[in-house]
Amino acid sequence: MKKVAIIGGTGYGAIELIRLLQLHEKMHVKKVISHSQHGDSLASIYPHLTDFIEEPMDELQIDKLEEEVDIVFFATPAGVAKDILPQLSNSKLQCIDLSGDLRLSSPTEYETWYGKEAAPQELLDQAVYGLSELYAEEIKQASVISNPGCFPTSALLGLAPALEHQIISPQGISIDGKTGISGAGRTPTAKTHFSETNENVTPYKIGQHQHIPEIEQYLSDKAKTPIDVAFATHLIPMTRGLICTMYGQLVRETTTEELLEIYQSYYENNPFVRIREAGVFPATKDVYASNFCDIGIHVDQRSNQIIIAAAIDNLVKGAAGQAIQNANLMNGWEETMGLHTIPVYP
Repeated sequence: MKKVAIIGGTGYGAIELIRLLQLHEKMHVKKVISHSQHGDSLASIYPHLTDFIEEPMDELQIDKLEEEVDIVFFATPAGVAKDILPQLSNSKLQCIDLSGDLRLSSPTEYETWYGKEAAPQELLDQAVYGLSELYAEEIKQASVISNPGCFPTSALLGLAPALEHQIISPQGISIDGKTGISGAGRTPTAKTHFSETNENVTPYKIGQHQHIPEIEQYLSDKAKTPIDVAFATHLIPMTRGLICTMYGQLVRETTTEELLEIYQSYYENNPFVRIREAGVFPATKDVYASNFCDIGIHVDQRSNQIIIAAAIDNLVKGAAGQAIQNANLMNGWEETMGLHTIPVYP
């Protein structure tokens, strides 16, 4: 049984890690670390954890981590992990960062989009991008993982097969993303206030979302050519869930049925990607509280476009579940361990 530390223990990502790791056969939560609330019990903040996490949260002591745990999950805001990870570079710890600190290979890109000083280039070069379905072999050899963002997870899984098979043009790709309120984190703001979000759909960060360069970097990697996307995000009045609807211009004749066969073949060895039959599209409720990504596809002959919808739970496949999936791959365990559960419905 490997011992786990979670740094950033009071956020939604950390709470999902705790919930999912309760089901895991090979990992056990040993330490929950919080900078702002160490000494407090998690149950005092999240009463649903009563009787599950008894020990109070700890203060970070970097020099003791290696002797106390085997795996560290960073469920921290952007700008935290990049300062801690270099201090663990000579350790045997497996580190999985759920923030965006290591996702971009260029420090300049990170500083432009995140507005913070970037991680050292050496650390960026060491980190492996943890989209399990696309980079499994690299993840198996890694000691530092950069867990993908929620929107990029949906967008990359939806678009990668069409680009790799040269079915759509690398130019003119549009992505319409919608996410629940939990995607904004636990800290309340005016935009996440109930009276602002209830019965309302709000576009936000249009042309400025920090996930844009992440999507472009890894789509470009898969397509073997530079790709720019038009990406629009919307906050919708639900707690959790995320769906991207994507549009690409066809460069060769195809049908919905042919494309579905291509996608089914592409993901046939990936247990968490489910391809819908022709004419059926996913909804966020279909993947609620699960690690699945459900994909629906339509070839629109009239406009010569492909339309792809990919739904995930932003806190599971878009964060904590994918982090555990990566840990499974890193340790040679079954990829589905602790994660293969039926989504919560309704």
